[in-house]
Amino acid sequence: APPAAVVGAGLGGSAVAYFLQQHFGPQVQLDVYEPVGVGGRLATVTVNKQQYESRGASIHALSLHMQDFVKILGLKHRREVAGKSAIFSGEHFVLEETDWYLLNLFRLWWHYGISFLRLQMWVEEVMEKFMRIYKYQAHGYAFSSLEELLRSLGGDAFINMTQRSVAESLLEVGVTQRFVDDVIAAVLRSSYGQSVLVPAFAGAMSLAGAQGSTWAVEGGNKLVCSGLLKLTKANIIPARVTGISLHSSEGKALYQVHYEGSEGQGSAFYDMVVVTTPLHPSRSNFTFENFEPPIADFPGAFQPSVTSVVHGYLNSSYFGFPDPKLFPFASILTTDTPDLFFNAMDNICPVNISAAFRRKQPQEAAVWRVLSQQPLDKQQLKTLFRSYYSVQVTEWQVYPRYDAAKSLPPIVLHENLFYLSGVEWVASSMEMIAVAAKNVALLAYNRWHQDLEKIDQKDLMHKVKTEL
Repeated sequence: APPAAVVGAGLGGSAVAYFLQQHFGPQVQLDVYEPVGVGGRLATVTVNKQQYESRGASIHALSLHMQDFVKILGLKHRREVAGKSAIFSGEHFVLEETDWYLLNLFRLWWHYGISFLRLQMWVEEVMEKFMRIYKYQAHGYAFSSLEELLRSLGGDAFINMTQRSVAESLLEVGVTQRFVDDVIAAVLRSSYGQSVLVPAFAGAMSLAGAQGSTWAVEGGNKLVCSGLLKLTKANIIPARVTGISLHSSEGKALYQVHYEGSEGQGSAFYDMVVVTTPLHPSRSNFTFENFEPPIADFPGAFQPSVTSVVHGYLNSSYFGFPDPKLFPFASILTTDTPDLFFNAMDNICPVNISAAFRRKQPQEAAVWRVLSQQPLDKQQLKTLFRSYYSVQVTEWQVYPRYDAAKSLPPIVLHENLFYLSGVEWVASSMEMIAVAAKNVALLAYNRWHQDLEKIDQKDLMHKVKTEL
């Protein structure tokens, strides 16, 4: 098995290390480079000795790879604490959830007519086709580009969905503009911090998460990353990779990974490298040397997003509830209104929930997570909270700025040099990254063994049926 390097120990890096070992066998030597800490964006913040997810909080029920990781690692699903949500326009609530499911449906129906049903059918159709990936991967099939992967799942229609907006696609299937503005916009603001101009495919994935049942890992989602790396017995090197240069030995490619850590600079040679950190000039200054043709810069920008974890008393009057005891919502989504300075806020529960745990009453001090584009100023915090004990701010460049992308990034940068993060330009979720990690591991394995029958095959649905 080839000595391999993985750059980054977030979910992508941990999952790809695990899958590489699964396919190449336990003897594969794996070095994982990570300067900051295992888990990447799956980070937690501490308030009053309790830990809370600062991002990437929920996982869709159909996330089969994530489900598997949790089983293999003996982790548990965190207990769900029910809470209602509502959509706020800056002046009033355009949609409120009630305790009674049927009444919710009736309300949606009453407000938005058949749009709600059309949305569900559209999302289900996309998800049903997307779920084929698990069958293909179980049979060892891999794809050398994101386009090939999408085409094998949903034909040209899926490729097309990465190039046009979710608003356009939904209006086309008969969803009304009002439903798009009120409901779809709110969901996309809370998940990607962006508008209904995000591509249809990324939008569908985000909307699937909003209406399905979701879960999270007891103790924090980042436990999946540390768990997979422990299981793989990967060698974690606490250093930042600065570049990769190509050498060849006996006619085959050899990659020299250059890095700098607290000990200074160093380098090491590998037969195979997987890069799982974003290769955008705005995100990393990463150099590729001796590659012919040269590896080009990656186009596209990232969306700044800010998470503020606030421990304090909600100012329910701002939302039209002068008496805080009567405020019924645990999560507030927002429509795309110029005056609104935040995308979403929710009353969050710690990552370890005891059986006795109950959500704080609205008149008590609670821990709220507020998502916004810019850091909140004092005035804005005062608008949302009557008073507060602490505010912890994390600024990220988490999601691609979807409206800026014209084409999808490559997966194969060179013979045995692969790029995983490009998948986020299709859609960004934990499961998308896990699917991409499995694809890269299978691709690396099939290419290493020259098994071209297993790469970019046409008509896979038919092949997989006959193999069964």
